[in-house]
This record gives sequence, C-alpha cells and structure tokens, in this order.
Amino acid sequence: MEVSQEPHLPNYMKDDKVSQETKILISSLPPDKDFMGYGLYNYKGCWYYPNTLQAVLDVQKHFRPRSTDIILASLPKGGTTWLKSLTFAVVNREKYRKNPQLHPLLSQNPHDLVPFLEIELYTSNQTPDLSKFPSPMIFSTHMHLNTLHEATTKSSSSPCKIVYVCRGIKDTFVSGWHYRNMLHRTKMSQDAFELMFDAYCRGVLLYGPYWEHVLSYWKGSLEDKENILFMKYEEIIEEPKVQVKKLAEFLNCPFTKEEEESGSVEEILKLCSLGNLRNLEINKKGTTRIGIDSNVFFRKGEVGDWKNYLTPQMAKTVDEIVESRLRGSGLIFQ
Repeated sequence: MEVSQEPHLPNYMKDDKVSQETKILISSLPPDKDFMGYGLYNYKGCWYYPNTLQAVLDVQKHFRPRSTDIILASLPKGGTTWLKSLTFAVVNREKYRKNPQLHPLLSQNPHDLVPFLEIELYTSNQTPDLSKFPSPMIFSTHMHLNTLHEATTKSSSSPCKIVYVCRGIKDTFVSGWHYRNMLHRTKMSQDAFELMFDAYCRGVLLYGPYWEHVLSYWKGSLEDKENILFMKYEEIIEEPKVQVKKLAEFLNCPFTKEEEESGSVEEILKLCSLGNLRNLEINKKGTTRIGIDSNVFFRKGEVGDWKNYLTPQMAKTVDEIVESRLRGSGLIFQ
C-alpha cells in the first residue's frame, strides 16, 4: 500500500516535530519500515516513528512524577482504554458517589481524562507544568518500562505507582489491525494484513517488539511489587470484580466493606464496560485531544477474536515466537 493513498495520519506517526539534535540521532539509528512503508527507527531496543521518538526523549528529559501520581502503561490496543476508564473511576469514586450522573466518563473520552505522556503532553516540543495538575494525577504511556524509568527514577520524590495491562499478542495484533484501518479512515487489503503480521512477528512495530515490552513490565513487577502492578486483560475479562479490587488495593484506595455491600464495584464495572462507553455520544463522534476519532477506541474488546482473522498456521507461528521469547520468565499466556 502506497503512503500517498492514506488520507489521515496522526501526529505521532509524522516527522515534522523533530529537533536538529534528534534528527542527527535518528540518522545513526537502525532503520526499518512499518507495513505501510512509514519509517521506524530503533532506539535502545524499541521502534519509534520520528515524532514519537522526539516526544519520548522529551519525557525522559522533563517528566518528573510526584509520588502520588499514577502511570498506566500498555502496548497500543492492549487494553489501554479499559484500564484508563477503570482506574479513573476507582480513584475518583468518592468524588462522584452522590452525583453519578455528573461522572466525567459520561461526558469525556477516557483518553482525554487520562492523558498520554508522549502522545499528548510532551508532543510537539511541549513541556507541561505538572504542578498545575491535580493530585493524584493519572498519566498513561506506551513506553517500555526501561524507557519510562529513565524519567521516573530522576524524580526527587518517592516512586509513583505504575499499572501495566497486557493482552495476548494475537488479539492485540487483530485489534491493532482494525485500529489502523479506522485510524487512517480506509479499508486495507489482505496483502496489507499479511505485511502487518510479518512485521509483528519480526517485532517491527511502534514500541515493539511485543515480547520485550511485556517482559520489561513483567520483570519490573516481580522486582518491585509495591510500585508496579502487572495485569492481564484476559483476567480482567474473566474475573472483573477480583481484578478491580486488586487494582484499588494496589493504588491504596481499597473498597470498604460498605462499598462492596452497596455494589460500588459493580457500578464501576457497569460504567466502564465497553458496551456502555461505546454507546455514549461523546465516544461516537468527534475527535480526542490527540486528533484521533473518538470511535476508533471502541470495537469488540473480546478475548479470542483473533480466531476470525488468523489462519491456524499464522496462530502457530506467532505462538511459537512468543513462547520462545518468554521462555524462562515465568510469564505464561493461556
């Protein structure tokens, strides 16, 4: 597929906000191309588009979270929207308990309530004044943990909480395929699907390889259980109440016995369900602050949808790659 055919490109995929210093850096990095032909560059083991790399470098240089802040991390299409919604609702539940009809999730897209560090706040050479943000502030990122740590470990305050959500690679890939079609406002061919699959298997995708990203947070959560929580998308689907309570406990705002008895957990799960969010007017039309159509973030959210798109051989190939890459780590996907 020729790049010129694409009618819409988000800022993070472009190369027009790159400093001269970063241009020199990029010229020294291993290059490749994504399945559509856009240039990707490998910096310290991760692949980036030029504008994204510039923003990541700016995050590392300027972002210093407070100990009360929360960072949500994931790969694109790995459960990001759901994690943002659930965390925002859990952390702010007391604030809107008496007036649930005024809850921000009913009138704002989750991505506008929980801003991305490198895709929004530090994009286009911006340096936000974090002291003006409320506390606790919830941020999100798609950065590898080692990359994120280059910023967070320089903070003068004690470590903030980091929550990572991981989704099985096959569903992440298929969700990513649909996302790219909606993102670019086009319908791509089967050839493009196979090219994207091959790139995934090689690890050449934004923030990839998948297995390196997942392992960074998995190992981090084993080494620092107090400050890094590793969650699996499939487990949230399977036992949502258990996982949401686990999330609340990790964030030091556990549900009281009274809250549990009054159905507070169930109310949050209902508010944050994909079906509910998808049908809200705010998520049906318009664009988010990062310039992406609001409806792009809400599709099926199912476990196992990959079976409708991947051939048995494709599934076998990617399973073998991931099993090989994760071997010995203790991380297993069902």
